[in-house]
Amino acid sequence: MLKKLDPLLNADVLYVLRAMGHGDDIVICDTNFPADSVAKQTAHGKLLRIDADAPRTARAILSLYPLDSFVDDAALRMEVVGKPKEVPVVQQEVQAEIDKAEGKSWPLGAIERFAFYERAKKAYAVVQSQERRFYGCFILKKGVIPPDAQLG
Repeated sequence: MLKKLDPLLNADVLYVLRAMGHGDDIVICDTNFPADSVAKQTAHGKLLRIDADAPRTARAILSLYPLDSFVDDAALRMEVVGKPKEVPVVQQEVQAEIDKAEGKSWPLGAIERFAFYERAKKAYAVVQSQERRFYGCFILKKGVIPPDAQLG
């Protein structure tokens, strides 16, 4: 354990979060997502795991990970098949974690299931949570942290 680091952030996840650059995507997925096969196609090439549900996994990652403020789709959720406007409870809970981490409302965009799979393959890495609820799948685009002089 380290001070001020979320204990869910294991060494492999910390390495990836640090190695990622501005504009790189990370996928947080549920237990039903084809995580291993998709992860093999990412820049990192290996599946990462965090032993928590999707909202708690998002909280851990977002404790260190800034979202990209230069794009409209820095935070995406997988759409419910046949009901693209439906937002399941798990997605509402992750939305709350995003808003808390960013200190403002940061609405999740939506992406169709198969388009999500294709975009996930182009991500930097995939983190599989222990989320068992359906549609606990998200893509987060990394932003920047300004120099200290610009922090307000």
